[in-house]
Amino acid sequence: MERKKNMLKRPLLTEKITKLQDANNQYAFEVDRRANKIEIKRAIEKRFDVHVLSVRTMNVKGKMKTLGRFTGRRPDWKKAVITVKPGEELVVFENV
Repeated sequence: MERKKNMLKRPLLTEKITKLQDANNQYAFEVDRRANKIEIKRAIEKRFDVHVLSVRTMNVKGKMKTLGRFTGRRPDWKKAVITVKPGEELVVFENV
């Protein structure tokens, strides 16, 4: 139950994702690493009231970072690219 609430962590907004939105009606989100495609699809459809055609997921490895003489690692995370039915759109940022 707790996992379902926090499944969608944040929308991803990059230049590449913006081109996908315009051309293919696709959107990207950072999601919970334990979430599967079916759970992601249901969460998107419930939250944004759209019809999801497909969900593609990928695990992104965290980068090694150095600050002075200290090295560390950013956490691994999961990305989901969602394709929405033509004619529908996700209103992710209303006031931007």
